[in-house]
Amino acid sequence: MSAQHDFDAPDRFTVAAPGPPGQRVFLVQVAQGRQVLTLKLEKQQVGALAEYLGGVVRQAPRPGHVGEPPPFEGDAEPDWVVGTIGVSFDADIDRVILVVEELVPEDEAGSMARLAVTREQAAAFAIAATRLVASGRPPCPLCGSPLDPSGHLCPRTNGHRPPVS
Repeated sequence: MSAQHDFDAPDRFTVAAPGPPGQRVFLVQVAQGRQVLTLKLEKQQVGALAEYLGGVVRQAPRPGHVGEPPPFEGDAEPDWVVGTIGVSFDADIDRVILVVEELVPEDEAGSMARLAVTREQAAAFAIAATRLVASGRPPCPLCGSPLDPSGHLCPRTNGHRPPVS
């Protein structure tokens, strides 16, 4: 079932990753009034979105006060999984525009959300998302895969070295 969502300067635009590192689920939540949308993303999508939003905010006029994003509220059950994200800055309305599309097979119509967030909301999200992504498992210096607390069988060592922990 496809749905269209439109948020103009939402009350909440935030990110969370419930669960322990290695088992976290990355969620973005946007809310305006009673309309709440919770989206599931991959860790790499959250990191890329944070980096890109930071770049958009740096190119736009300097934002006002950037505080912490509002807390994630309610159930951590996502409405849908994100496939693609488009980001731009609309100087006429002074908003960062995100167009988020659901991950669906090519021949199906998925849901879409248009978020028009303030520069301050975009900056707060970028900072919080960057911290959240960095708080996970550290990467292996050889292969870049996450290091597990129980050890890591690095493919770059071809089994000739003990696991790095």
